[in-house]
Amino acid sequence: MKRAIIESRPYLLLSLLFGISYFFLFVLNEPDLPDLVKMLWKGAGVGFLAIYALRRVHGFDGKLIAAIMAFGALGDMLIELDLILGAAAFLVGHCIAITLYLRHRRPSTAFSQKLFAVVLVPVTIYIAWSLPHDRSEALGIAFYSAFLAVMAAMAWTSEFPRYRVGVGALLFVVSDLFIFSRSGFLQNSAIPDWTVWPLYYLGQFLIATGVVRTLRDKLHVPNP
Repeated sequence: MKRAIIESRPYLLLSLLFGISYFFLFVLNEPDLPDLVKMLWKGAGVGFLAIYALRRVHGFDGKLIAAIMAFGALGDMLIELDLILGAAAFLVGHCIAITLYLRHRRPSTAFSQKLFAVVLVPVTIYIAWSLPHDRSEALGIAFYSAFLAVMAAMAWTSEFPRYRVGVGALLFVVSDLFIFSRSGFLQNSAIPDWTVWPLYYLGQFLIATGVVRTLRDKLHVPNP
C-alpha cells in the first residue's frame, strides 16, 4: 500500500515534505540561507499540490483546482516580497475557487448549514476589518476578506466533503485572520508565528485532496 501511494502520488509526498519542513526550518528558525531559497521552499509546499491535482484529475475541473493551488503557491512567494502582491495572487485563487464550488453545488443543504455559510461572510469581514490598529489598512483588508469569506462559504455548501474541503477553507480563513492580527492585538505575540503556516498549509492540503478525491470518484477513477 505504501509503495502504491509513493508511485501514484509522489507530488503529494513532496508537498508534505516541503510544507512541513518549511515550518520547522524557516518559521521556527532563521537559517543562514538566501531569501530566494526561503521563498521557493515556501512556494513548493502548495506548488506540489497544484501538480498533484493536475496529474490526478483531467478536464476543466482538474485545471481549476490546480489553478487554485498554483495561485496559492504564487501568493506564498510574492507575500515575501510585497504583501499587496501576495494578496492579489490569493484573491485570484479565491475567485477561481468560488467558480469551482459554484460548479459543484450540494443538491440539498440543511438550513443550519446554509445559515452558517451566510453568517460566515459578514462575521469574517467584520473581524478582519476590526483587527488592524492602523485604520487606513482596514478597508483593504475587509475587501480581500470578502472574497476569502465567500470562498469558504461556497466550499462549505458545495458537494465536496464538508469536513475536508469545507474545514480546509475555514482553516484558510482563520490563518489569514491571524495574519491580520499581526497588525493589531497580536503584533508583539508569537501566536501568529505558531499558527499561520500550519493552519494555512493544512487547509490547502485538505482542500486539494478532498476536491481531487471527489472528482476522481465522480469519474469512477480508482483512488489507490
